Amino acid sequence: MIDALFGSKTRVKLLHLFLNNPGKSFYVREITRKIDEQINSVRRELANMLKVGIIKNNNVDNKLYYEINQRYEYYVPLRAIFGDGDMTEMALPANQKQTEDDITAILSELKGLKLAVLSGVFVSQPNSPVDLLLVGDVSAAKTKSVVSELEKHEGREINYSLMPYDDFYYRFSIRDKFLTGVIKSKHRVVIDTEKILDKSE
Repeated sequence: MIDALFGSKTRVKLLHLFLNNPGKSFYVREITRKIDEQINSVRRELANMLKVGIIKNNNVDNKLYYEINQRYEYYVPLRAIFGDGDMTEMALPANQKQTEDDITAILSELKGLKLAVLSGVFVSQPNSPVDLLLVGDVSAAKTKSVVSELEKHEGREINYSLMPYDDFYYRFSIRDKFLTGVIKSKHRVVIDTEKILDKSE
């Protein structure tokens, strides 16, 4: 029984609810109605899931809302277990997942891209502020399309930052806090046409 494996029936119901509604948030009484469980049990399991990091919360109009944390380290395998939606929206099996070369090939569709740095969920650092740093004079619309393609393969939302090259170069030269945080943390450089990060080392 999956209930025994995951600790409680309420927890399993919550995982089904959240993992089938990525990007959607719910308040406590709404959750209790949807999963048909006692409010005390729901509150207890929400507290446990928050502590582990599977879900996150946000206060809106004096109501506390909860939603799945797509940056959680085990989000993809959990969604494979509990997700009931269209499998085309979920991550590919491990043996079909995109490699670094695949990612580079997809990003290379962006004309004018000078630098691409993988961070966050790509390198198992879910607490990183960004998963993908892109630098260059690149079309915002095309970037959004390419990132959507990556999201389809990864099975989760990807947080990315797109900067014009001059803006990046200036911020990098003054040791901008955001950029320093990305570069100093675990990351992988997949495109660097100007070798700017090589020069900084």
